[in-house]
Amino acid sequence: MARCPMTARLLVLLSLGLVLPGATPALAQAPRVLPGSPGEVRLSFAPIVKRTAPAVVSIQAAKMVENRNPLMEDPFFRRFFGPNFGGGGGGREQVARSLGSGAIVDPSGLVVTNNHVIEGASEVRVALPDKREFEAEIVLKDPRTDLAVLRLKDGRERFPFLDFADSDELQVGDLVLAIGNPFGVGQTVTHGIVSAVARTQVGISDYQFFVQTDAAINPGNSGGPLVDMAGRIVGVNTAIFSRSGGSQGVGFAIPANMVKLVVASAKGGGSAVKRPWLGAKLQAVTPDIAEKFDLTRPAGAVVTNVTTASPAARAGLKTGDVIVAVEGNAVDDPNAFDYRFTTRALGGKTELAIMRGGKESKVTVALETAPESPRDEITIGARSPFRGLKVANLSPALAEELRLEVTDGVVVLDVADGTSAQMVGFQRGDILLTVNNDKLAKTADLEKAAKAGASRGWRVTIMRGGQQISAVFGE
Repeated sequence: MARCPMTARLLVLLSLGLVLPGATPALAQAPRVLPGSPGEVRLSFAPIVKRTAPAVVSIQAAKMVENRNPLMEDPFFRRFFGPNFGGGGGGREQVARSLGSGAIVDPSGLVVTNNHVIEGASEVRVALPDKREFEAEIVLKDPRTDLAVLRLKDGRERFPFLDFADSDELQVGDLVLAIGNPFGVGQTVTHGIVSAVARTQVGISDYQFFVQTDAAINPGNSGGPLVDMAGRIVGVNTAIFSRSGGSQGVGFAIPANMVKLVVASAKGGGSAVKRPWLGAKLQAVTPDIAEKFDLTRPAGAVVTNVTTASPAARAGLKTGDVIVAVEGNAVDDPNAFDYRFTTRALGGKTELAIMRGGKESKVTVALETAPESPRDEITIGARSPFRGLKVANLSPALAEELRLEVTDGVVVLDVADGTSAQMVGFQRGDILLTVNNDKLAKTADLEKAAKAGASRGWRVTIMRGGQQISAVFGE
Protein backbone atom coordinates (compact mmCIF):
# COMPACT_ATOMS: atom_id res chain seq x y z
CA MET A 1 0.00 0.00 0.00
CA ALA A 2 1.50 3.32 -1.03
CA ARG A 3 1.64 5.92 1.74
CA CYS A 4 3.19 8.77 -0.22
CA PRO A 5 4.26 8.96 -3.88
CA MET A 6 7.80 10.04 -4.61
CA THR A 7 9.44 10.79 -7.94
CA ALA A 8 8.73 7.58 -9.88
CA ARG A 9 8.75 5.59 -6.64
CA LEU A 10 6.42 4.61 -3.85
CA LEU A 11 6.77 4.46 -0.12
CA VAL A 12 5.20 1.07 0.57
CA LEU A 13 3.93 -0.03 3.96
CA LEU A 14 4.63 -3.73 4.19
CA SER A 15 1.21 -4.92 5.33
CA LEU A 16 2.11 -8.53 4.79
CA GLY A 17 4.89 -9.15 7.29
CA LEU A 18 8.59 -9.02 8.08
CA VAL A 19 10.49 -10.88 10.73
CA LEU A 20 14.05 -10.58 11.75
CA PRO A 21 16.29 -12.76 13.84
CA GLY A 22 16.43 -11.74 17.50
CA ALA A 23 18.87 -12.03 20.34
CA THR A 24 19.59 -14.13 23.36
CA PRO A 25 21.60 -13.05 26.40
CA ALA A 26 24.26 -15.62 25.59
CA LEU A 27 25.20 -13.87 22.32
CA ALA A 28 26.16 -10.56 24.02
CA GLN A 29 27.87 -7.78 22.04
CA ALA A 30 29.77 -9.07 18.99
CA PRO A 31 32.94 -7.16 17.96
CA ARG A 32 32.91 -5.47 14.55
CA VAL A 33 35.56 -7.16 12.38
CA LEU A 34 36.24 -7.42 8.66
CA PRO A 35 36.59 -10.87 7.02
CA GLY A 36 40.27 -11.91 7.16
CA SER A 37 40.19 -14.52 4.40
CA PRO A 38 37.95 -15.95 1.66
CA GLY A 39 37.02 -18.70 4.11
CA GLU A 40 35.66 -16.19 6.59
CA VAL A 41 33.51 -14.65 3.87
CA ARG A 42 31.80 -18.02 3.53
CA LEU A 43 30.86 -18.10 7.21
CA SER A 44 27.16 -18.78 7.84
CA PHE A 45 24.42 -16.80 9.57
CA ALA A 46 22.73 -20.10 10.43
CA PRO A 47 23.62 -20.10 14.16
CA ILE A 48 21.98 -16.70 14.65
CA VAL A 49 18.91 -17.71 12.64
CA LYS A 50 18.58 -20.99 14.54
CA ARG A 51 18.52 -19.16 17.87
CA THR A 52 16.28 -16.26 16.89
CA ALA A 53 13.80 -17.55 14.29
CA PRO A 54 11.61 -19.38 16.86
CA ALA A 55 10.60 -15.99 18.30
CA VAL A 56 9.55 -14.56 14.94
CA VAL A 57 5.86 -14.95 14.11
CA SER A 58 3.36 -14.43 11.31
CA ILE A 59 0.28 -12.33 12.05
CA GLN A 60 -3.07 -12.56 10.30
CA ALA A 61 -5.64 -9.84 11.01
CA ALA A 62 -9.25 -10.04 9.86
CA LYS A 63 -11.84 -7.28 9.69
CA MET A 64 -15.26 -6.80 8.16
CA VAL A 65 -15.51 -4.32 5.29
CA GLU A 66 -18.58 -3.16 3.40
CA ASN A 67 -18.88 -3.07 -0.35
CA ARG A 68 -20.16 0.47 -0.97
CA ASN A 69 -21.38 2.21 -4.07
CA PRO A 70 -18.50 4.61 -4.86
CA LEU A 71 -21.02 7.38 -5.57
CA MET A 72 -21.99 7.27 -1.89
CA GLU A 73 -18.56 8.63 -0.98
CA ASP A 74 -19.71 11.91 -2.57
CA PRO A 75 -21.64 14.08 -0.05
CA PHE A 76 -23.76 15.45 -2.94
CA PHE A 77 -25.30 12.05 -3.69
CA ARG A 78 -25.79 11.20 -0.01
CA ARG A 79 -27.58 14.51 0.55
CA PHE A 80 -29.90 14.51 -2.42
CA PHE A 81 -30.51 10.80 -3.04
CA GLY A 82 -30.48 9.51 0.52
CA PRO A 83 -28.24 7.02 2.35
CA ASN A 84 -29.64 3.98 0.52
CA PHE A 85 -29.04 5.29 -3.01
CA GLY A 86 -27.64 2.47 -5.13
CA GLY A 87 -27.49 0.17 -2.11
CA GLY A 88 -24.98 2.49 -0.44
CA GLY A 89 -26.47 2.03 3.01
CA GLY A 90 -26.82 -1.73 2.82
CA GLY A 91 -23.74 -3.00 1.01
CA ARG A 92 -22.72 -6.59 1.52
CA GLU A 93 -20.03 -7.13 4.14
CA GLN A 94 -17.02 -9.32 3.53
CA VAL A 95 -13.92 -10.32 5.48
CA ALA A 96 -10.66 -8.57 4.57
CA ARG A 97 -7.41 -10.11 5.79
CA SER A 98 -3.94 -8.68 6.11
CA LEU A 99 -0.73 -10.58 6.71
CA GLY A 100 2.24 -9.27 8.66
CA SER A 101 5.05 -10.37 10.92
CA GLY A 102 6.11 -9.74 14.48
CA ALA A 103 8.52 -10.72 17.21
CA ILE A 104 7.90 -12.14 20.67
CA VAL A 105 9.64 -9.78 23.10
CA ASP A 106 8.58 -11.29 26.42
CA PRO A 107 8.31 -14.94 27.54
CA SER A 108 4.68 -14.38 28.54
CA GLY A 109 3.82 -14.07 24.84
CA LEU A 110 4.01 -10.32 24.24
CA VAL A 111 4.40 -9.61 20.50
CA VAL A 112 5.41 -6.35 18.81
CA THR A 113 4.33 -5.55 15.24
CA ASN A 114 3.20 -2.62 13.08
CA ASN A 115 -0.05 -0.87 13.90
CA HIS A 116 -1.04 -0.84 10.22
CA VAL A 117 -0.95 -4.66 10.21
CA ILE A 118 -3.75 -4.96 12.81
CA GLU A 119 -5.55 -1.61 12.39
CA GLY A 120 -9.33 -2.09 12.44
CA ALA A 121 -9.03 -5.85 13.01
CA SER A 122 -11.83 -7.72 14.77
CA GLU A 123 -9.74 -10.89 15.03
CA VAL A 124 -5.97 -11.39 15.20
CA ARG A 125 -4.21 -14.75 14.99
CA VAL A 126 -0.48 -15.39 15.45
CA ALA A 127 1.33 -18.35 13.88
CA LEU A 128 4.61 -19.59 15.37
CA PRO A 129 7.33 -21.18 13.22
CA ASP A 130 6.44 -24.58 14.71
CA LYS A 131 3.00 -24.37 12.99
CA ARG A 132 1.05 -23.65 16.17
CA GLU A 133 -1.49 -20.82 16.03
CA PHE A 134 -2.80 -18.64 18.85
CA GLU A 135 -5.54 -16.08 19.08
CA ALA A 136 -4.09 -12.74 20.19
CA GLU A 137 -5.51 -9.73 21.96
CA ILE A 138 -4.45 -6.19 21.13
CA VAL A 139 -2.81 -4.76 24.25
CA LEU A 140 -1.78 -1.35 22.92
CA LYS A 141 -1.87 0.53 19.63
CA ASP A 142 0.31 3.55 18.93
CA PRO A 143 -0.52 5.02 15.50
CA ARG A 144 2.00 7.83 16.01
CA THR A 145 4.88 5.35 15.77
CA ASP A 146 2.97 2.73 13.70
CA LEU A 147 3.57 0.14 16.44
CA ALA A 148 1.24 -2.25 18.23
CA VAL A 149 1.69 -4.77 21.02
CA LEU A 150 -0.25 -8.06 21.14
CA ARG A 151 -0.51 -10.81 23.73
CA LEU A 152 -0.90 -14.49 22.89
CA LYS A 153 -3.92 -15.95 24.66
CA ASP A 154 -2.04 -18.79 26.35
CA GLY A 155 -0.55 -18.54 29.82
CA ARG A 156 0.63 -22.14 30.10
CA GLU A 157 4.14 -21.82 28.72
CA ARG A 158 7.13 -19.54 28.35
CA PHE A 159 7.69 -18.54 24.75
CA PRO A 160 11.05 -17.91 23.06
CA PHE A 161 11.69 -14.18 22.86
CA LEU A 162 14.14 -11.61 21.51
CA ASP A 163 16.03 -8.90 23.37
CA PHE A 164 16.47 -5.31 22.23
CA ALA A 165 19.76 -3.65 21.29
CA ASP A 166 20.60 0.00 21.87
CA SER A 167 19.78 1.31 18.40
CA ASP A 168 21.78 4.49 19.07
CA GLU A 169 24.92 2.33 18.85
CA LEU A 170 24.06 1.19 15.34
CA GLN A 171 26.53 2.27 12.66
CA VAL A 172 26.31 2.52 8.89
CA GLY A 173 27.81 -0.67 7.48
CA ASP A 174 26.76 -2.97 10.33
CA LEU A 175 25.42 -6.34 9.16
CA VAL A 176 21.74 -7.05 9.84
CA LEU A 177 19.29 -9.87 9.15
CA ALA A 178 15.59 -9.81 8.31
CA ILE A 179 13.34 -12.84 8.84
CA GLY A 180 9.72 -12.68 7.79
CA ASN A 181 6.87 -13.98 5.70
CA PRO A 182 7.02 -12.01 2.43
CA PHE A 183 4.00 -12.49 0.18
CA GLY A 184 2.84 -15.27 2.53
CA VAL A 185 5.37 -17.79 1.18
CA GLY A 186 6.60 -18.76 4.66
CA GLN A 187 9.43 -17.76 6.96
CA THR A 188 12.27 -16.26 4.90
CA VAL A 189 15.69 -14.91 5.90
CA THR A 190 17.55 -12.09 4.12
CA HIS A 191 20.68 -10.20 5.04
CA GLY A 192 22.19 -6.80 4.33
CA ILE A 193 23.80 -3.85 6.00
CA VAL A 194 22.65 -0.69 7.73
CA SER A 195 22.56 1.76 4.84
CA ALA A 196 21.84 4.85 6.96
CA VAL A 197 20.69 5.86 10.41
CA ALA A 198 18.49 8.76 11.56
CA ARG A 199 16.49 9.09 8.32
CA THR A 200 14.01 11.88 9.12
CA GLN A 201 12.37 12.79 5.80
CA VAL A 202 10.52 9.56 5.07
CA GLY A 203 6.89 10.49 5.78
CA ILE A 204 5.65 7.23 7.35
CA SER A 205 4.52 8.23 10.85
CA ASP A 206 4.58 11.13 13.30
CA TYR A 207 8.05 10.21 14.52
CA GLN A 208 10.43 10.44 11.57
CA PHE A 209 13.66 8.76 12.63
CA PHE A 210 14.39 5.49 10.84
CA VAL A 211 17.10 2.91 10.31
CA GLN A 212 17.62 2.30 6.58
CA THR A 213 18.75 -1.12 5.33
CA ASP A 214 19.34 -2.91 2.02
CA ALA A 215 18.25 -6.27 3.45
CA ALA A 216 15.52 -7.54 1.12
CA ILE A 217 12.13 -6.56 2.56
CA ASN A 218 8.82 -7.13 0.75
CA PRO A 219 5.08 -6.87 1.39
CA GLY A 220 4.36 -9.32 4.18
CA ASN A 221 7.42 -8.26 6.16
CA SER A 222 5.67 -5.48 8.12
CA GLY A 223 6.23 -5.63 11.86
CA GLY A 224 9.11 -8.07 11.77
CA PRO A 225 12.37 -7.28 13.56
CA LEU A 226 15.66 -6.22 12.05
CA VAL A 227 18.42 -7.90 14.08
CA ASP A 228 22.14 -7.42 14.54
CA MET A 229 24.89 -10.03 14.61
CA ALA A 230 24.28 -10.55 18.33
CA GLY A 231 20.72 -11.59 17.50
CA ARG A 232 19.12 -8.55 19.13
CA ILE A 233 16.32 -6.42 17.69
CA VAL A 234 17.69 -3.15 16.32
CA GLY A 235 14.46 -2.12 14.61
CA VAL A 236 10.99 -3.07 13.43
CA ASN A 237 10.65 -3.06 9.64
CA THR A 238 7.80 -0.93 8.41
CA ALA A 239 8.16 0.36 4.83
CA ILE A 240 10.18 0.40 1.61
CA PHE A 241 10.79 2.77 -1.27
CA SER A 242 9.87 0.95 -4.45
CA ARG A 243 8.89 1.52 -8.08
CA SER A 244 7.39 -1.94 -8.38
CA GLY A 245 5.99 -2.60 -4.87
CA GLY A 246 8.78 -5.13 -4.23
CA SER A 247 12.19 -4.80 -2.60
CA GLN A 248 14.68 -2.53 -4.33
CA GLY A 249 17.16 -2.31 -1.49
CA VAL A 250 15.73 0.69 0.37
CA GLY A 251 13.88 -0.39 3.50
CA PHE A 252 13.09 1.42 6.73
CA ALA A 253 12.83 0.19 10.32
CA ILE A 254 11.61 1.91 13.48
CA PRO A 255 14.63 2.10 15.85
CA ALA A 256 14.66 -0.34 18.77
CA ASN A 257 14.85 2.48 21.33
CA MET A 258 11.48 3.79 20.15
CA VAL A 259 10.04 0.27 20.12
CA LYS A 260 11.22 -0.32 23.69
CA LEU A 261 9.25 2.72 24.85
CA VAL A 262 6.00 1.34 23.37
CA VAL A 263 6.61 -2.18 24.73
CA ALA A 264 7.37 -0.77 28.19
CA SER A 265 4.06 1.10 28.17
CA ALA A 266 2.24 -2.13 27.27
CA LYS A 267 4.01 -4.05 30.03
CA GLY A 268 3.04 -1.33 32.50
CA GLY A 269 -0.63 -1.84 31.72
CA GLY A 270 -1.12 1.46 29.90
CA SER A 271 -3.64 1.83 27.09
CA ALA A 272 -1.59 4.63 25.52
CA VAL A 273 2.09 5.51 25.32
CA LYS A 274 3.18 8.25 27.71
CA ARG A 275 5.94 10.50 26.40
CA PRO A 276 7.82 13.56 27.60
CA TRP A 277 6.27 16.89 26.57
CA LEU A 278 8.42 19.91 25.72
CA GLY A 279 5.71 22.53 25.32
CA ALA A 280 7.32 24.41 22.44
CA LYS A 281 6.83 24.66 18.70
CA LEU A 282 9.92 23.91 16.60
CA GLN A 283 10.96 24.67 13.03
CA ALA A 284 13.73 23.29 10.83
CA VAL A 285 16.86 25.39 10.34
CA THR A 286 17.11 26.66 6.75
CA PRO A 287 20.30 28.13 5.23
CA ASP A 288 18.82 31.62 5.75
CA ILE A 289 18.09 30.90 9.41
CA ALA A 290 21.58 29.43 9.87
CA GLU A 291 23.09 32.65 8.50
CA LYS A 292 20.83 34.80 10.68
CA PHE A 293 21.77 32.95 13.87
CA ASP A 294 25.44 32.62 12.91
CA LEU A 295 25.36 28.81 12.73
CA THR A 296 28.14 26.89 11.02
CA ARG A 297 25.62 24.75 9.13
CA PRO A 298 21.81 24.59 8.62
CA ALA A 299 21.07 22.03 11.33
CA GLY A 300 19.03 22.06 14.53
CA ALA A 301 15.49 22.98 15.61
CA VAL A 302 14.44 26.62 16.03
CA VAL A 303 12.03 27.42 18.87
CA THR A 304 9.19 29.50 17.37
CA ASN A 305 6.74 29.45 20.28
CA VAL A 306 6.83 28.44 23.96
CA THR A 307 3.70 27.38 25.86
CA THR A 308 3.21 29.16 29.16
CA ALA A 309 4.08 27.08 32.26
CA SER A 310 5.39 24.22 30.09
CA PRO A 311 8.68 22.36 30.77
CA ALA A 312 10.25 24.46 28.01
CA ALA A 313 9.12 27.69 29.66
CA ARG A 314 10.34 26.62 33.10
CA ALA A 315 13.71 25.65 31.62
CA GLY A 316 14.11 29.13 30.17
CA LEU A 317 13.80 28.30 26.47
CA LYS A 318 12.95 31.35 24.39
CA THR A 319 11.67 32.05 20.90
CA GLY A 320 14.67 32.11 18.57
CA ASP A 321 16.72 29.57 20.50
CA VAL A 322 18.16 26.83 18.27
CA ILE A 323 18.30 23.36 19.85
CA VAL A 324 21.37 21.56 18.53
CA ALA A 325 21.69 18.51 20.82
CA VAL A 326 19.86 16.38 23.40
CA GLU A 327 22.13 14.79 26.01
CA GLY A 328 25.09 15.23 23.68
CA ASN A 329 23.32 13.66 20.66
CA ALA A 330 23.30 16.06 17.73
CA VAL A 331 19.89 17.23 16.46
CA ASP A 332 19.67 17.95 12.73
CA ASP A 333 15.98 18.88 12.55
CA PRO A 334 12.73 18.83 14.60
CA ASN A 335 12.11 15.17 13.72
CA ALA A 336 15.47 14.18 15.17
CA PHE A 337 14.71 16.26 18.28
CA ASP A 338 11.33 14.53 18.73
CA TYR A 339 13.02 11.12 18.66
CA ARG A 340 15.85 12.07 21.03
CA PHE A 341 13.53 13.83 23.48
CA THR A 342 10.57 11.45 23.54
CA THR A 343 12.73 8.35 24.05
CA ARG A 344 14.05 9.79 27.34
CA ALA A 345 12.63 8.21 30.51
CA LEU A 346 9.83 10.11 32.23
CA GLY A 347 10.38 11.47 35.70
CA GLY A 348 13.89 12.82 35.32
CA LYS A 349 15.53 15.67 33.44
CA THR A 350 17.47 16.02 30.23
CA GLU A 351 20.05 18.51 29.02
CA LEU A 352 19.57 20.44 25.79
CA ALA A 353 22.37 22.27 24.01
CA ILE A 354 21.11 25.49 22.44
CA MET A 355 22.50 28.34 20.38
CA ARG A 356 21.43 31.78 21.58
CA GLY A 357 22.98 35.02 20.38
CA GLY A 358 25.73 33.16 18.55
CA LYS A 359 26.83 31.33 21.71
CA GLU A 360 26.16 27.77 22.85
CA SER A 361 24.65 27.17 26.27
CA LYS A 362 22.87 24.39 28.15
CA VAL A 363 19.37 24.21 29.63
CA THR A 364 17.83 21.42 31.72
CA VAL A 365 14.27 20.35 30.90
CA ALA A 366 11.99 18.26 33.13
CA LEU A 367 10.73 15.05 31.51
CA GLU A 368 7.00 15.02 32.21
CA THR A 369 3.81 14.29 30.33
CA ALA A 370 1.54 16.97 28.91
CA PRO A 371 -1.15 17.98 31.44
CA GLU A 372 -4.60 16.51 30.92
CA SER A 373 -7.98 17.93 31.88
CA PRO A 374 -11.54 16.54 31.64
CA ARG A 375 -12.31 16.12 27.96
CA ASP A 376 -16.11 16.19 28.38
CA GLU A 377 -16.62 14.47 25.03
CA ILE A 378 -20.08 14.95 23.53
CA THR A 379 -21.78 14.42 20.17
CA ILE A 380 -23.88 17.33 18.95
CA GLY A 381 -27.42 16.23 18.12
CA ALA A 382 -29.25 19.54 17.79
CA ARG A 383 -30.41 20.54 14.31
CA SER A 384 -27.52 22.72 13.21
CA PRO A 385 -24.39 22.66 11.04
CA PHE A 386 -22.70 20.96 14.02
CA ARG A 387 -25.02 17.94 14.13
CA GLY A 388 -22.83 14.81 14.02
CA LEU A 389 -19.71 16.39 15.50
CA LYS A 390 -17.97 14.53 18.30
CA VAL A 391 -16.05 17.19 20.22
CA ALA A 392 -13.88 17.45 23.32
CA ASN A 393 -12.26 20.07 25.52
CA LEU A 394 -8.74 20.63 24.25
CA SER A 395 -5.83 20.25 26.66
CA PRO A 396 -2.04 20.08 26.17
CA ALA A 397 -2.29 16.27 26.34
CA LEU A 398 -5.00 16.07 23.68
CA ALA A 399 -3.24 18.68 21.54
CA GLU A 400 -0.08 16.56 21.69
CA GLU A 401 -2.08 13.46 20.73
CA LEU A 402 -3.67 15.23 17.76
CA ARG A 403 -0.46 17.12 16.84
CA LEU A 404 -2.11 20.52 17.27
CA GLU A 405 -0.42 23.78 18.20
CA VAL A 406 -3.36 25.30 20.11
CA THR A 407 -3.77 23.81 23.61
CA ASP A 408 -7.23 25.01 24.68
CA GLY A 409 -10.71 25.35 23.19
CA VAL A 410 -13.09 22.83 21.59
CA VAL A 411 -11.69 20.30 19.11
CA VAL A 412 -13.42 17.97 16.63
CA LEU A 413 -12.64 14.30 17.32
CA ASP A 414 -14.93 12.74 14.72
CA VAL A 415 -17.55 13.61 12.09
CA ALA A 416 -20.41 11.16 11.63
CA ASP A 417 -21.20 10.04 8.09
CA GLY A 418 -24.25 11.57 6.43
CA THR A 419 -24.71 14.33 9.02
CA SER A 420 -24.95 18.09 8.65
CA ALA A 421 -21.44 18.47 10.04
CA GLN A 422 -20.03 16.27 7.28
CA MET A 423 -22.04 18.04 4.60
CA VAL A 424 -20.63 21.46 5.50
CA GLY A 425 -17.09 20.09 5.62
CA PHE A 426 -15.97 19.86 9.25
CA GLN A 427 -12.86 17.69 9.76
CA ARG A 428 -11.17 15.85 12.61
CA GLY A 429 -8.71 18.20 14.29
CA ASP A 430 -10.69 21.38 13.57
CA ILE A 431 -10.60 23.71 16.57
CA LEU A 432 -13.85 25.64 17.04
CA LEU A 433 -13.00 29.12 18.32
CA THR A 434 -16.23 31.14 18.20
CA VAL A 435 -19.89 30.85 17.25
CA ASN A 436 -21.74 34.14 16.61
CA ASN A 437 -18.76 35.97 18.12
CA ASP A 438 -19.07 34.07 21.43
CA LYS A 439 -15.84 32.33 22.44
CA LEU A 440 -16.06 28.56 22.93
CA ALA A 441 -14.20 27.57 26.09
CA LYS A 442 -15.75 24.12 26.58
CA THR A 443 -17.95 21.58 24.78
CA ALA A 444 -21.05 22.73 26.66
CA ASP A 445 -20.64 26.16 25.01
CA LEU A 446 -20.88 24.58 21.55
CA GLU A 447 -23.88 22.49 22.54
CA LYS A 448 -25.64 25.63 23.75
CA ALA A 449 -24.72 27.57 20.60
CA ALA A 450 -25.99 24.75 18.36
CA LYS A 451 -29.42 24.99 19.96
CA ALA A 452 -29.61 28.79 20.12
CA GLY A 453 -28.47 29.84 16.65
CA ALA A 454 -31.32 28.54 14.48
CA SER A 455 -33.17 31.87 14.29
CA ARG A 456 -30.17 33.89 13.11
CA GLY A 457 -27.83 31.34 11.56
CA TRP A 458 -24.33 30.52 12.74
CA ARG A 459 -21.19 32.59 12.19
CA VAL A 460 -18.31 30.22 12.95
CA THR A 461 -14.55 30.69 13.34
CA ILE A 462 -12.34 27.62 13.28
CA MET A 463 -8.60 26.90 13.28
CA ARG A 464 -7.43 24.32 10.76
CA GLY A 465 -3.81 23.52 9.97
CA GLY A 466 -2.65 26.68 11.70
CA GLN A 467 -4.98 28.87 9.58
CA GLN A 468 -8.05 30.68 10.90
CA ILE A 469 -11.19 30.20 8.80
CA SER A 470 -14.54 32.02 9.06
CA ALA A 471 -17.85 30.71 7.68
CA VAL A 472 -21.56 31.51 7.86
CA PHE A 473 -24.18 28.73 7.92
CA GLY A 474 -27.97 29.05 7.66
CA GLU A 475 -30.68 26.56 8.55
